[in-house]
Amino acid sequence: SVVMPSADTLTIRHTAADGTETVLKSGLAVLDGEIVDATFLSASALDAFLAETLKQAKADNVLYSVHLKATMMKVSDPIIFGHVVKAFFADVFDKHGAALEAAGLTPNDGLGSILAGLSDVVGGEQIAADFSAAIAAGPRLSYTNSDKGITNLHVPSDVIVDASMPALVRNGGKLWGVDGGEDDTLAVIPDSSYAGVYQATIEDVIANGPLDPATIGTVPNVGLMAQAAEEYGSHDKTFEIASDGRVDIVNAAGDVLISHNVHKGDIWRATQAKDVPIRDWVKLAVTRARASNTPAVFWLDEKRAHDAQIIAKVKTYLKDHDTSGLTIEIMAPAEATKYSLARIRQGLDTISVTGNVLRDYNTDLFPILEVGTSAKMLSIVPLLNGGGLFETGAGGSAPKHVQQLVEENFLRWDSLGEFFALAASLEHLSDTTGNKKALVLSTTLDRATGTFLEEDRSPGRKVGTIDNRGSHFYLGLYWAQELAIQTDDAELAAIFAPIAEALASQEETIVAELIAVQGKPADIGGYYKPDADKIVKVMRPSATLNKVIDSIN
Repeated sequence: SVVMPSADTLTIRHTAADGTETVLKSGLAVLDGEIVDATFLSASALDAFLAETLKQAKADNVLYSVHLKATMMKVSDPIIFGHVVKAFFADVFDKHGAALEAAGLTPNDGLGSILAGLSDVVGGEQIAADFSAAIAAGPRLSYTNSDKGITNLHVPSDVIVDASMPALVRNGGKLWGVDGGEDDTLAVIPDSSYAGVYQATIEDVIANGPLDPATIGTVPNVGLMAQAAEEYGSHDKTFEIASDGRVDIVNAAGDVLISHNVHKGDIWRATQAKDVPIRDWVKLAVTRARASNTPAVFWLDEKRAHDAQIIAKVKTYLKDHDTSGLTIEIMAPAEATKYSLARIRQGLDTISVTGNVLRDYNTDLFPILEVGTSAKMLSIVPLLNGGGLFETGAGGSAPKHVQQLVEENFLRWDSLGEFFALAASLEHLSDTTGNKKALVLSTTLDRATGTFLEEDRSPGRKVGTIDNRGSHFYLGLYWAQELAIQTDDAELAAIFAPIAEALASQEETIVAELIAVQGKPADIGGYYKPDADKIVKVMRPSATLNKVIDSIN
């Protein structure tokens, strides 16, 4: 890891054992003070690790599950996932690997993709039978959908570590097997930097029991976006190494800044973190600690090259601020986890100050441990030029929700965090532009959300209860009622008084119309790119509610 002494242009090149040079990336612009670092995952070490975990799961007779983030680490993690698939089905790939490769079927896409493509492969039925036999003979796999026979190894993006691991911990270390029943599980995380966060959490819960939402504190987060989101911005600088040799990062003058000896199949990546957002991140942490009188902990490991450079900058930029009377710590992630859990069990709050990957992890970990979901959590990320990102968690549960919508026309997604985010964004708009109506909309939405919670209008889990569409109706009803009775803006009150009356008087009809469409498949025209007109039709099934909404000018 290096800090750039001046702006420069970098080249990433691979030199094979025979001296052949290949430019992996050129023209990589970097700024003065920017952190550039690189690392690699040894394919042979990964395979040895996976073989050992498979042996352990088999010996302990527990479910086997791997936890990655192929949705965000979209170059490296599918490759790692492919290693897991090959390790589990080692005999099958020894026997049929050449035929699968010739057919373009790669383990990186998961077992489900391979099985779906076998119909076009000569001997495909035998290969499918061998996969089934391997599942029966190997360690018992966890299943993401046992009803459909979908294992943990079917789809790279089905199990997303920041959502799946907290759920596993909250569930007593259990996931679901082939029969749909819960069972003890060996969770495999090929990530030495952050896996310790979950190990520390597991050890805490074993020692102290589950967290009690009625008494515990919280762990809000200040996240470093770094203008390219650190590791999440590494996609264009991540490579699966084609042959044994060396990978160098070279500056415009030809000096080698970083060098690694690598072997075929290793996964090499570089990341960047610019100086300006790091400086702003430190300021945000101090500001937040001062505003809430809460300890702030930078989750940084001095033994990790990237973090060591960040720590040096943090210590420098903390001197720019008045930190008197504040508790500001720097701890490695596992230690920070233990510290934060010890405090929240005492009812105390602790700010986690993290990079973007750990921001994702923490804004799922603590809410899921507390209340079972991060959908009820709001994350605010102030931006350098005065804007803000207002978001909620639970992205990891979205695929299952979409599947249920398509199969049953029932959308279980909980939008509470989005309601919080909308109120916060309206407040931010008011603060930055002086828009008074935006502030009225924000404060009334906050009160409406309070009523929403008191009346428990969150979506149910099964057909026959209100789903996301019903929860939005009730949020709209309560919001309109709050706008109608507020006295800060007469114009808004006049607009929403008849809306509130119409929604309240037709509540029974609207809810009945929303529930009536459930239980049958819904056509949205696609998964990643659904048809907008079909989405509107599915999401607005109540003619009565539509008439009221469409009347608002």
